[in-house]
Amino acid sequence: MRLSDDVLLDVMARFQTEMVKGLGRDTNPTATVKMLPSFVRSLPDGSEKGDFLAVDLGGSQFRALEVKVFNDGKQSSQLESKFYPTPKEVIQGSGAELFSYVADCLSDFMESRNLKHKKLPLGFTFSFPCKQTKLEEDIDVDVLAMVNDTVGTMMTCGYDDPRCEIGLIIGTGTNACYMEEMRHIDLVEGDEGRMCINTEWGAFGDDGALDDLRTEFDRELDLGSLNPGKQLFEKMISSLYLGELVRLILLKMTKEGLLFNGKVSAALLTKGKIEMKHVSAMEKYKEGLSNTKEILTELNLFPSEDDCIAVQHVCTIVSFRSANLCAAALAAILTRLRENKKLLRLRTTVGIDGGLYKTHPQYPKRLHKVVRRLVPNCDVRFLLSQSGSSKGAAMVTAVAYRLAAQRKQIDAVLAPFLLSPETLRDVKNKMRTELEYGLKKETQDRATVKMLPTYVCGTPDGTENGKYLALDLGGTNFRVLLVKIKSGRRRSVRMYNKIFAIPLEIMQGTGEELFDHIVQCIADFLEYMGITGTRLPLGFTFSFPCRQASIDKGTLVGWTKGFKATDCEGEDVVDMLREAIRRRNEFDLDIVAVVNDTVGTMMTCGYEDPNCEIGLIAGTGSNVCYMEDMKNIEIVEGNEGRMCINTEWGGFGDNGCIDNIRTKYDKEVDEGSLNAGKQRYEKMTSGMYLGEIVRQILIDLTKQGLLFRGQISESLRKRGIFETKFLSQIESDRLALLQVRRILQQLGLDSTCEDSIIVKEVCGAVSRRAAQLCGAGLAAIVEKKRENRGVEHLQITVGVDGTLYKLHPQ
Repeated sequence: MRLSDDVLLDVMARFQTEMVKGLGRDTNPTATVKMLPSFVRSLPDGSEKGDFLAVDLGGSQFRALEVKVFNDGKQSSQLESKFYPTPKEVIQGSGAELFSYVADCLSDFMESRNLKHKKLPLGFTFSFPCKQTKLEEDIDVDVLAMVNDTVGTMMTCGYDDPRCEIGLIIGTGTNACYMEEMRHIDLVEGDEGRMCINTEWGAFGDDGALDDLRTEFDRELDLGSLNPGKQLFEKMISSLYLGELVRLILLKMTKEGLLFNGKVSAALLTKGKIEMKHVSAMEKYKEGLSNTKEILTELNLFPSEDDCIAVQHVCTIVSFRSANLCAAALAAILTRLRENKKLLRLRTTVGIDGGLYKTHPQYPKRLHKVVRRLVPNCDVRFLLSQSGSSKGAAMVTAVAYRLAAQRKQIDAVLAPFLLSPETLRDVKNKMRTELEYGLKKETQDRATVKMLPTYVCGTPDGTENGKYLALDLGGTNFRVLLVKIKSGRRRSVRMYNKIFAIPLEIMQGTGEELFDHIVQCIADFLEYMGITGTRLPLGFTFSFPCRQASIDKGTLVGWTKGFKATDCEGEDVVDMLREAIRRRNEFDLDIVAVVNDTVGTMMTCGYEDPNCEIGLIAGTGSNVCYMEDMKNIEIVEGNEGRMCINTEWGGFGDNGCIDNIRTKYDKEVDEGSLNAGKQRYEKMTSGMYLGEIVRQILIDLTKQGLLFRGQISESLRKRGIFETKFLSQIESDRLALLQVRRILQQLGLDSTCEDSIIVKEVCGAVSRRAAQLCGAGLAAIVEKKRENRGVEHLQITVGVDGTLYKLHPQ
């Protein structure tokens, strides 16, 4: 019965294997450790309040309780309870008799507490293995939760210590529960968050996995039990069996003449004569030997002093083995928690209850010591449950109540982001109206979608050839490229490029400084490529609204995306670039075309796919261009052929036509932006703003006490701190909530698992709406193209670019 650390580490590994088996849908039926989902998904967070009933059925007594939970700035609870004996005829009678007895006791308790007139929510601690399908089954009293005693213990201790995520019972029976990641629980739908798993570890070894460790005494005890072959691990650990194990060992030793001069008494031959209370008394530090003499004398054995020392030694070995085995299984759970959290060192609390742990003088110290030896990388606090597991059922009920109320509030906050198909059709129709306004002479001035002609009248056909320079300005980076195009049978495009940063002071300085910086970057690139003296044709991608009079003339209508350079609006950007090149007087370039990034995207994709007639940018900004029939463009001379129209759709809604779908968060983001009242559609759909919308929602939810324990961190108050890249990372399918928590920690937000789920949900609501609104706008353009062609069914390609489209997983 003496187990070395190597043996215990081996038991720990075997238990870990069983846990994995129990969690798998296909392997669960053959697993001895059943890993039953409890549907308890959240621990108390201290904000629970209310009046709750609890009932506890699990041993020789039945207990009814009233638990009051307060939270007036400081959490506290008050507990009143009454015990009722559970008669043997009830325990061994029919189910109907048992439950009507429970109901009678509960009725008596409610009457004594004057609670009959109240319909209070009730939690039920039922300390037997149960397969649960949901947390509650409705009866007339509001039964909100049914929990196992391990879960009750974890919840009771979790109310006092938020780090408590394991519940352990070491008493008449033994069992443990812990908080497992949902993504590992095959038996339950969904993979967000955590759920408490009731391991039912008492049956560990029922498949023979512990046969090498079971002694002849364990086998004999099992054969004489009510359930032979079952709960073999429990039979080596729990107080129901330890006294009997001691009796069997003493009987054998006596028969072999090693004790009591070989004289066996009738009492020593009687099953159940030595109980756990005797073992505990015999192991007491000072009075242990005198207790041993007294107990053995009562059993009609006449012990010498040596007999007493030997018997005491037997008790120690039996109870020590129990603590060792318990420690090995607990160490397996602690290791799993640490690995789930990807931590080098775990700090956690184990809530404990049970008579063996509470009354045995040496047990707690032995258990703690062995656990620390087996898992040196876990700092474990052992917290004794003061109010038993019954209060835990009330806590589960209180948590369920809190979560239901929170769910309602969160749903209310996110409801305006859920757009119905009717609403999206309405957006599509309004966009269509605005497109038409922008194309017509008499309505163009008041159109929010500017429909700017680009003077690009054809898409690539594959015969293009030569060397070209290209510039790309549209965000915080500026790109210079050399593009070599080869036509013919083996056509190819080769590109060489360099990216330069544009500092904020230049983005928001003077126009002259901005264009001088651009020319400086071009000079660096030409030198880098060794082509400083070559005069090359140049195309300029300028991703801001421009009114064009020809392909190489573009007057800036207004800056977007954080640019504010002075003396540029109303000026021709090609002229400003030519001026800057002249000022530098180092090289000359032939500026042939100025295009918007949407046009650039359409042309790039058009080179690969001749069906591409639409260019979409979904990135820092949001915009679209498409090939329109000349006959529909009233603002340009001629009606033969087609021309690319840069819609500048970001301004859609600036006339108030989509105010019905703008939320208070959209309004807050707009009011805090550089161009309040402008680009309203862009502010609901583009990467520059989505993170800020999320931040505003998170602040609101925190103020309502639904996130981060109601504490708004300094960093969350900073505008722009929640970048759209965080949305993309948080919504990644592969990302566990653990990594979501890491991202939030970088932002100074100390989040719980529940917080992370809510943040992920907020990100999803904001980005889904952005994609749907963008889709509704695009649908208006695709439909217009179909009608232009006069076909029932249109096949078309949309060329897309932009970080939001490229990097956001959904």
